Amino acid sequence: MLAQVGMVVFGYLLGAISFAYLIARLWRGIDLREYGSRKLSGSNVYHQVSPWATVVVGILDLLKGMVPTWFALRWGLGEVTAVETGLAAMIGHNWSIFMGFQGGRGIGTALGALFVLFPWGSAWLLGWLVVGRAVPKMAAVPALLGFVSLPLLAIILGQSSEVIWGCVEMLGVIVLKRLEANREPLPQGGERWKVLFRRLLLDRDIADFDAWMQRHPEKQNG
Repeated sequence: MLAQVGMVVFGYLLGAISFAYLIARLWRGIDLREYGSRKLSGSNVYHQVSPWATVVVGILDLLKGMVPTWFALRWGLGEVTAVETGLAAMIGHNWSIFMGFQGGRGIGTALGALFVLFPWGSAWLLGWLVVGRAVPKMAAVPALLGFVSLPLLAIILGQSSEVIWGCVEMLGVIVLKRLEANREPLPQGGERWKVLFRRLLLDRDIADFDAWMQRHPEKQNG
């Protein structure tokens, strides 16, 4: 039991290392939490730093999910521990203890964990992300559909109950993080529900994608 708990904690701490934040600091000298979508994610790195930086962040985020999940299986800690370790890495990415419990959405980290646990699920999710690249201003919608359909795919392909429930938990984490949105303040009144709907579907508070991605401290203070 101690080894299993330790592995889950290791997964969380590894996931909590924000490579998006570190690379944005090193590459452009900015705090990514103040720019664009304010997510500590590869997508925000793409818009605020460089497409090449996104490749680096994407690979490292993938490894954050893959490595601890693989070790959990390799060391014979069981599939349940492996699933929860991958999920912990995703949670660490989304609510990093090192970043004031802010983060990204954990999609790359989820892909890494799925690559070990459910390779077809990883390919399925990646396919939806590729579809999203064809409509970049609406890319959040295919990503959400990928996670929504992931548990059904796991059932159809005869995956274990542990993997199926792991897919359900990943969907829950994605939805919760979109709605929480790194504690972006919500407006008062009826507009609140419109913003929550946009967060869920579009992963942003306003309909205008360009205006959302062009936010920066100088504009906000000015």
